[in-house]
Amino acid sequence: MKSYDVVALGELLIDFAPQSVNAEGYPTLAANPGGAPGNFLAALTRYGGKTAMIGKVGDDLFGHLLLKTLKSAGIETKGVVIDPAVFTTMAFVSLDAGGNRDFSFARKPGADTCLRSDEIDESLIANASVFHFGTLSLTDEPAASATRRAIEAAKAHGLTISLDPNLRRPLWKSDADAKAAIEWSLRQADIVKISDEEVGFLWGLSPEDGAKKLLSEYGLSLVFVTLGPKGCHAETAGCSVTIQSPEGIRAIDTTGAGDIFGGSAMSRFLKTHKPASALTEPELASIVRFACTAASLSTQVHGGITSVPEEAEVLKRMQS
Repeated sequence: MKSYDVVALGELLIDFAPQSVNAEGYPTLAANPGGAPGNFLAALTRYGGKTAMIGKVGDDLFGHLLLKTLKSAGIETKGVVIDPAVFTTMAFVSLDAGGNRDFSFARKPGADTCLRSDEIDESLIANASVFHFGTLSLTDEPAASATRRAIEAAKAHGLTISLDPNLRRPLWKSDADAKAAIEWSLRQADIVKISDEEVGFLWGLSPEDGAKKLLSEYGLSLVFVTLGPKGCHAETAGCSVTIQSPEGIRAIDTTGAGDIFGGSAMSRFLKTHKPASALTEPELASIVRFACTAASLSTQVHGGITSVPEEAEVLKRMQS
C-alpha cells in the first residue's frame, strides 16, 4: 500500500496580486501562496488525495508561510528544503478586467531553481503512485538536473508520470529552449494537462488535433486540453469528450485555475481505480465536468492554493 497518491516536484512561490491602485498609479499588492505544483496538490488533497511536495523555499518569512499553508492543506512537506542562501521565489501578477493574469517573476535566482539532485527525498517517490511535475523546474540548473533525476526515480519505481507544461515564456532564454523542454517532458509523461494556447505554441494545432498527436506520437494515455473559460477537451485511446465550463461565474482572478483543474481531474481519475485506457466516455466526462467546475469556482477569489473550493460546493454547482 502506497503512502501517497501523488508526489509533486516544482516551484513554491508567493503570488503578489493587485488589490487597488494609488494616486501615482502604483498597485497595492496582496501576497498569496502559489506555485503550480502546490496549487495542483492543494486541489487533489482537498478532494481526498494523499499528497507530498518536493521543492525548495528560502529561510525567510514567505518560505515559512508557504510551508505552513501546505501543512494546513494536508500536504506532506518533509520533501521541501529550506535554504538560507536564497530567497523564496516571488511572482507579481497583473490582472485584466476579465481576471486573466500575466506574470513577472523575481527569480534570479529564486529558491525553486536551486533544488539539487542530492536534496530529493526519493523515499517520497518510492511511496507514491503518481509523480507530477511541470517545466518551470527545467528552466535553470541545478533544479533541471534534480527534476530529471526525480523522473528517473519515479520511472524506476513504476509510478505514473503526470505533467502540466505550464509555459511561462519570460522564464526561458528562448522559445526554442521552452519547446525543447516541453517536448522532452511530454515524452516522459503518461497523463498531461495542457492548455489550448500551449498546443498552439508547440504545433499550431487545434485542441482536438493536439490531443490526438499526444496520444499517437508521444505515447500518452490520458490528455486534458484546457480551453480557458470555455472548458476542456479530453481524450484517451478509446474515447473523447468536450465539456463546457459552467456559465454565470464571474472571474476575479484566474491565477491557479489550470492547476486546480489538473488536481481536481487527477482526484476524480484516481477514484475510478482504472487505467486511463479503461475509462468509459461517461467516466471521462464526469472527471472533466468536476474539474471544470472546481477550476471555474476557484476564479471567484484571489490566489491559487487558497482558492480551491470545497467539494460540496463543486457538487452542488454541478447538480444545478
